[in-house]
Order: sequence, then C-alpha cells, then structure tokens
Amino acid sequence: MQRLLDLFKNKYFLISTIFIVWLVFFDRNDLLSQYEYRQQLNKLKEEHEFYTKETAKVQQELSELTSNKEKLEKFAREKYLMKKPNEDVFVIVTEKKQEKKSIFSR
Repeated sequence: MQRLLDLFKNKYFLISTIFIVWLVFFDRNDLLSQYEYRQQLNKLKEEHEFYTKETAKVQQELSELTSNKEKLEKFAREKYLMKKPNEDVFVIVTEKKQEKKSIFSR
C-alpha cells in the first residue's frame, strides 16, 4: 500500500498520467474523434470506388454511342422519346401501389 502511495506522490507519474488522460479523452484528436475520422475515411473510399466504376461505365457507353449509329438511335429513342417521321410513340408508365393506412384499421 505504501508503494502505491509513493507512486501517486511521484510528480513524474502524476504528470505522465494527466498527460495521457488529456491525450486520450480531451485533446482535439482524441480516440473518439480518430474513430469517427476512420469511419468517414472508409465511407469516402467506398464512394470513390463507386464513382470510379460509374465513370468507367459512362465512358464506355459514350464511346459506344459515338462509334455506333444504331446504339445512338436506340439511346435517343429510349431516353429522349425521339421518333422517326410518320411514327407513333406510346409511353407506358407503371404506377406504384400505395398502401392506404387507416387510423381505424384493426
């Protein structure tokens, strides 16, 4: 017990302990902040991978559209509802079913 009291009376031990507690809990870059930064970094890496893949896919579609007239015509018809002269276009829109909730249902 005396050794423990001597340890707490030691100014170097006290200063070191206070310094470590300060760094772990109260500093601007404490452990909780580092954990949150790591999560944010992982999320940003995932987003970067996603957008890199999407960019590659769009670049491939663009090269196909600029090199192939048939693909360009198909794209224009599907996305912008363009048509040839003397041709009719019918657009079919599907509606989503919505559940009607009543406050009186049992």
